[in-house]
Amino acid sequence: MFTPPQGQRRQAIRIFVVLLGVAAVLALVRPCWTYFRAAAILLRVQAPQHPGALANFRAHPIEEVLTEVPTPSGPIRARLYIPKDNHRLNAPGLVLVHGVHRLGIDEPRLVAFARALSASGIRVLTPELLSLADYHVDRSSVDLIGYSARALSAQLGQKVGVLGLSFAGGLSLLAAADPRFAPCMSLVVSVGAHDDLERVSQFLISNTIERPDGTTLRMTAHEYGVLILVYSHPEDFFPPADVPAAHETLRLLLWEKVDESRKQAERLSPSSRQKMELLYNHQVEPLTEELRQSIARHRVEMAPVSPHGNLGALQVPVLLLHGAADNVIPPSELLWLQSDVPPAALKAALISPAISHVAMGGEPSVADQWKLVHFMAQILELTEDTQPAPTIPEHFTPNEGK
Repeated sequence: MFTPPQGQRRQAIRIFVVLLGVAAVLALVRPCWTYFRAAAILLRVQAPQHPGALANFRAHPIEEVLTEVPTPSGPIRARLYIPKDNHRLNAPGLVLVHGVHRLGIDEPRLVAFARALSASGIRVLTPELLSLADYHVDRSSVDLIGYSARALSAQLGQKVGVLGLSFAGGLSLLAAADPRFAPCMSLVVSVGAHDDLERVSQFLISNTIERPDGTTLRMTAHEYGVLILVYSHPEDFFPPADVPAAHETLRLLLWEKVDESRKQAERLSPSSRQKMELLYNHQVEPLTEELRQSIARHRVEMAPVSPHGNLGALQVPVLLLHGAADNVIPPSELLWLQSDVPPAALKAALISPAISHVAMGGEPSVADQWKLVHFMAQILELTEDTQPAPTIPEHFTPNEGK
């Protein structure tokens, strides 16, 4: 998710200067206020309480409503962010999908992003995907993203956008390629998405990944990637008697409750405790062969949740964004996605040093900041280019206070 960087005021001033310098040119090609709104969103994401005038440019008061999204398998928890003034009665809609994080729709950075978008005049729905919240990337999440888009579209009577973060970005692309859901979508945005889950999994244990041109990208993978691989299939790494305790031990470690995790690890057999010690100390090399075997064992499961080879039917406009320093899902995955997304659907693709995984940070140049503002402006334009929704039997009624 997006996190506030240091030097927020300095970055705000730099963005403001860039915007002023190009405003006259922008007015010739599109409403320049869209760019100011885009910059304001990014500033509000960086610092929700930012006092600057630009951060509050055309900001709307918002209402937050806990609700549910109906699905064939039962309702799922969600939160709706609604611009509350007379000018936004017909606000366009956007489904914002959280990544792999235990807090789901309550994750503070996701909430900040949803608020920033909604304050710009967009009705934002954040559905909770329990599989992703439990560090699992599976096909059920694709359907839940699609049903969330259908629900919001039915409520508003118009097509809506979908923006997926991290692994939810790849799953959102798959939902947009599904003929059950595509008619309800006006655009799909992926931020830090995967193209091939197997390829990314191999990266997490090897620190290398292939680009489409055959060259190799080398970077140190984020240490929690291996934890997720082991947590997803503890039966591949621990004897049957230890699997329940190992699962709980790993869950607590992913939640960064290290002391509780170590306490739980005392229930494990000596050999399993030894393996957990390797994970506590971030020693991946002794587990490399077991990790490779586990990835190979679950290759068939990874294919249906990978955009690679599954986007042929995609017609919804697509925007791809990736952090240049992303060491969870490397930026080379965006290059693969560019090849997999049909050319007619691909509207924008940006690898930016202004973000890492799905977090803003670093000290990007003025040019890189401008590119990110331009990308956000494109999202705003496509989101607000509303089209009537098809007739859908499902309905969506917010239930405040649930």
